[in-house]
Amino acid sequence: MTPENAPESRWSDLDRPPLNVAALRRALLLPGGLWTSLDIVPSTGSTNSDLTARAASLEEGAVLVAEEQTAGRGRLDRSWTSPARSGLFFSVLLRPGAEVPVERWGWLPLLAGVASATGLARAAGVDMSLKWPNDLLVTIGGEERKTGGILAERAGDDAVVIGIGLNVTLHADELPVPTAGSLALADAISTDRDPLLRAVLRSLEQWYGDWRAAGGDPARSGLQAAYAAGCATLGRTVRAELPGGRSVTGEAVALDGDGRLVLTTEGGGEQSISAGDVVHLRPAD
Repeated sequence: MTPENAPESRWSDLDRPPLNVAALRRALLLPGGLWTSLDIVPSTGSTNSDLTARAASLEEGAVLVAEEQTAGRGRLDRSWTSPARSGLFFSVLLRPGAEVPVERWGWLPLLAGVASATGLARAAGVDMSLKWPNDLLVTIGGEERKTGGILAERAGDDAVVIGIGLNVTLHADELPVPTAGSLALADAISTDRDPLLRAVLRSLEQWYGDWRAAGGDPARSGLQAAYAAGCATLGRTVRAELPGGRSVTGEAVALDGDGRLVLTTEGGGEQSISAGDVVHLRPAD
């Protein structure tokens, strides 16, 4: 008989089984491939923080996955928490190298968004879209809901850690805010986290390889066109809430060569937004 004060078993929720680390390593850690190590921890504060702290001792392609994050961080240090084994919470270590100019590294979170959306669309059978700059959206009951987010952080002079958080099996009564969603609530054909993680990492490896081979050029690698095609922000009236408490409203018309969102403001002027939160004011056509 299990004592009442015993730690929660990793099999305590049979609808949310643990990830299979051995199978994931066999599938992803391949000779000549990008992924060089994959570790899974039962719980941590933030996989991004943990991987950044260890970056100097790790090869490119290190992957750290947590079954539960207790202090996951989004943009502007917003918290990201979910029940254990209800989603995918992981970070990867990338070293773009001298062949990619540092000024193009800002495309990495957008690249991660494209890779995640395309991988999940195939593996989960759910239409995904991107909200600039770092949100993954699904449609639930005719409404756009955020089901995932991306955070990229520098790790020393030569590395970037990209964290991805994705709600997979969250129920309606577990959502942190009404605007959140999950793959399950979007009627995904699969919520098995093992193939979903494999799909995202394989897609990320492909997009990253193409982008790096193109010297980080977003046009030549196809990244700029792919992001624009999947971006729910373009073509809509939005309000961009900028650092410092300022905001600007206009129609999102393009994504420039640096990954900035281009707005047409009242009076016909243009403004490029490099950072900030975007609120969709007009529904998608």
